[in-house]
Amino acid sequence: MIRAYKFLLRPTARQTVALGEMLRDHCSLYNGALQERRDAYRHASKTSVKYGDQSAQLKEIRAFDPERQGRWSFSSQQATLRRLDKAFAAFFRRVKAGQTPGYPRFKGVGHFDTVAFPKDGDGCRWDSTPRDRQTRVRLQGVGHVRVHQHRPVQGRVKTISVKREGSRWYVVLACDEVSVEELPPTGAIVGIDMGVAHFLTTSDGEHVANPHFLQAMADELAEAQRHLATFPKRTRQRTKKHRAAARKVAKLHGRIRRQRADFHHKMARGLITGHDVIAHERLNTAGMTKSPASKADPEQPGSFLPNGAAAKAGLNRSILDAGWAQFLTILANKAESAGRLVVPVDARNTSRTCPVCGHVAKENRVTQERFQCTACGFAANADHVGAANVLNRAGLALRTAA
Repeated sequence: MIRAYKFLLRPTARQTVALGEMLRDHCSLYNGALQERRDAYRHASKTSVKYGDQSAQLKEIRAFDPERQGRWSFSSQQATLRRLDKAFAAFFRRVKAGQTPGYPRFKGVGHFDTVAFPKDGDGCRWDSTPRDRQTRVRLQGVGHVRVHQHRPVQGRVKTISVKREGSRWYVVLACDEVSVEELPPTGAIVGIDMGVAHFLTTSDGEHVANPHFLQAMADELAEAQRHLATFPKRTRQRTKKHRAAARKVAKLHGRIRRQRADFHHKMARGLITGHDVIAHERLNTAGMTKSPASKADPEQPGSFLPNGAAAKAGLNRSILDAGWAQFLTILANKAESAGRLVVPVDARNTSRTCPVCGHVAKENRVTQERFQCTACGFAANADHVGAANVLNRAGLALRTAA
């Protein structure tokens, strides 16, 4: 099994400067390779530049610019070029599928935050000072950087990535050959229904409150964003106050993101520990949070009819604040490492189907919280009914598979 570990780095002041220069030079390499591809295609010959062509030029680029490009790992620069190649591959795939293409864009220095090392020992070394009590990772051009290792690393370290989040630096290890630590069986199964009023409701009738991390910090975040908006959006050189305002907004978003992730990990761990099988709805969060299409007014050209965009925006904000997609991903990963089973089921009509008589109707959902069957009169909490139907569908799917 493959598992990723993320640890906080504690670089010195000189190492922090070197890490920033490493990101800057890899960003420059990415943008230069993108410009080369654009220019080659715009030429009358319509030449197509591939990864192999650009990788073969790295030796000359490093020799021409030893103070910048020559400082860093050759393999990490190849990984940056592969990153661009994957962006173009995804672009052409979307073009063939008839989707919105999304041509690869140039990266700003502030938006290029990750450098990957494809192999431990090639330009990087995890636990580079094994005799030292403090864990360190060695990065070519930076040195031995201190790591806050809060848990042991299992398996074989395969790839190493360095990531910047705001003013913090992290190292991400991708390890394979990690053994599965199966938890003892409990004999319990549960279905969960994701919601906005409640983060989730179990088939046992337990409601978990939605913490609303974004809503709790909305006032502070809005004030910081208003202050940032007073500075010009496009400028070659930010002032000291401009940079401080941008850092404050990024710091608040980072705090919200970490609080949400911590809540998701704890909630997923609790479900995995207490149940052998967890069933949940198969949700298309991207489609659910899509803005409604505009409606042109046929009587007044150039005008549009009301389409409920304002109300939909509030619902979208609540769904994204809950972070359903991230939680379900964390739940699936933890279940795999613990030997548990997670069953996604079709989410259609789970809150409109009566669990007693099976009657399906829109009118069964009286309000957001109340369910009452129009056929047999069964009444219950709507989220509880949805979780029970999810569990029933999961049982049917398991029996069919067996």
